[in-house]
Amino acid sequence: MRFDEFAEIAEGVESLSGDKDKTEEVAALLNEADEDIRVAARFVQGRVFPAWDDRKLNVGPSLLYEAVALAGDTTAERVEERVAEVGDVGEVVRELDFGGQQTFGATAETLSDMYETFESLAAKEGEGSQETKVRELGNLFMNTSGRGAKYLARLVLGEMRLGVGEGTVRDAVVSAFGTDPELVERGIMVTNDTGSVAEVARDGGDDGLTSLEMSVGRPVKPMLAQATTVENAFDDLGADEAVVQTKYDGARVQIHTGSGETRLFSRSLEDLTDSLPDVVETVEEAVAEDADFILDAEVVAVGDGGPLPFQEILRRLRRKYRIEEMRDEVNLELYVFDVLYEGDGAVIDEPLHERHERVAEAVDEEAVARTAYVEDTDGMRREENAALDSGHEGLVVKNPESTYSPGRRGKNWLKLKPEPETLDLVVTGGEWGEGRRASLVGSYLLGVRGEDGYETVGKVATGLTDERLEELTERFVGGDDGLVVSEDGKEIEFQPSVVFEVGYEEIQRSPVYSSGYALRFPRFLSVRDDKSVEDADTVERIERLYENDD
Repeated sequence: MRFDEFAEIAEGVESLSGDKDKTEEVAALLNEADEDIRVAARFVQGRVFPAWDDRKLNVGPSLLYEAVALAGDTTAERVEERVAEVGDVGEVVRELDFGGQQTFGATAETLSDMYETFESLAAKEGEGSQETKVRELGNLFMNTSGRGAKYLARLVLGEMRLGVGEGTVRDAVVSAFGTDPELVERGIMVTNDTGSVAEVARDGGDDGLTSLEMSVGRPVKPMLAQATTVENAFDDLGADEAVVQTKYDGARVQIHTGSGETRLFSRSLEDLTDSLPDVVETVEEAVAEDADFILDAEVVAVGDGGPLPFQEILRRLRRKYRIEEMRDEVNLELYVFDVLYEGDGAVIDEPLHERHERVAEAVDEEAVARTAYVEDTDGMRREENAALDSGHEGLVVKNPESTYSPGRRGKNWLKLKPEPETLDLVVTGGEWGEGRRASLVGSYLLGVRGEDGYETVGKVATGLTDERLEELTERFVGGDDGLVVSEDGKEIEFQPSVVFEVGYEEIQRSPVYSSGYALRFPRFLSVRDDKSVEDADTVERIERLYENDD
């Protein structure tokens, strides 16, 4: 499939408002994609690589503007100005005439050609890589039409704006190929790749989908918990007995070990192996060597007085430099609490109590999360107090008969935390400070996930020290890797890619922000580098919290 053909379909999808209509249009795309079906299923979601693959293009707005300027008769500065005026880089690029320019190499006409070029871009790093990326991107724009250039620009920045997510593609696969919805759902859960599932559904039907399985080295999304109280936990679980495990204030890690190799992945599926060599050593010492495993675990920063706050472990995550030095500064402990794969197959369909037995047999006792079984509220309260007395956050309460559902949040896993609710919000903009902070971004505009992009819910400046502001300003604004989309006076628009954890006093209705709500007395708590924007809170959660507080 030519990219211009894909762009025409994408424009059709964008013009539709109903979920059913979008699903049918995506189903038509999958039917027409032929050998490009894997790439088409990803691109239509605004995703270049499979969800399990942590490769990134590392192309920010500034670099994209340079590539566009190289391909068209304009300048990067003018492109940035037009984006500030129009508010959509895709529409701005569509205005430009790329015809008749001299290309710098082979064209990328089909989706697979485009994907190969993206792989090349993702692999480039080090001295001279930025200039090379500008040339290769410029070449892509020189070989696209107005509509194609529009969606190419959006795809590169991860801003497709089609309103198509994993659920839409899942339903489109069912519609296009007549496959069992439950098998499609499970296929996506165990492969974490809608593209592969679409191809298998087309070529192998239900039998092909049944054969899809997890594999060591390819991470899947973790199962998630929702909040409850001790008083409501048993009713929410719908069970007479509950498994309770300590809720650690650490970082979720998925461990893949076997064949003499261990790899660690974050909750957002980024590879942490090189950043956490001490955890790798712990795994290799604590986990049985006679089988391959995928394990679910938590890594906690510890000091002489016990567990340290979550911010301490952030100093270790994804660090590329001074790793050994930081290893000495921040000590880590590992707690394994579940197993997803053992031997030569997945065990996620086994009940939780059986998976716990597997963990106990495969992992040394000191590396296993504290686990107990309780039958009443008093027992649960005792376990919660024990966890709090040990310096941890509280408990995770689980149904002992539950299976493991990658990427799903439901009532089989519940979290108990005595602290007030916090929100995980996407940074969409900022504002330059004043006085001694004039060279720093002094406040940040925050958004929640909506049906089509991000809806604003407030600004945060409280809780940000000068040191933290310097770090964040460098991260958002500094160099070619900055996240600035546009500037207008003191106001800045950022590419949505960073998540803040924010505390607040209450949620109020407000016409000021596009979500319809505002946070009263918001306070910055941390940067959630362990979470992607897809993990951020939604408008629906804001509404639910507002109603519950009312």
